[in-house]
Amino acid sequence: MPKMKTKSSAKKRFKVTATGKIKTGQAGKRHGMIKRTTKFIRDARGTTVLSASDTKIVKTYMPYDR
Repeated sequence: MPKMKTKSSAKKRFKVTATGKIKTGQAGKRHGMIKRTTKFIRDARGTTVLSASDTKIVKTYMPYDR
């Protein structure tokens, strides 16, 4: 049986934590920052953990990270 392929876009955007959760960068910070509130910009720093339903989807893209 051939090797399963990992989606290249997924391996660049997501990391799997030791407990199996999916870590990703915060959304909504690429452009249009003038109209965003300072609170939004401050809260959107760093990374975030995906919800359970999104985690299920992303894990299908990375077959060996389970």
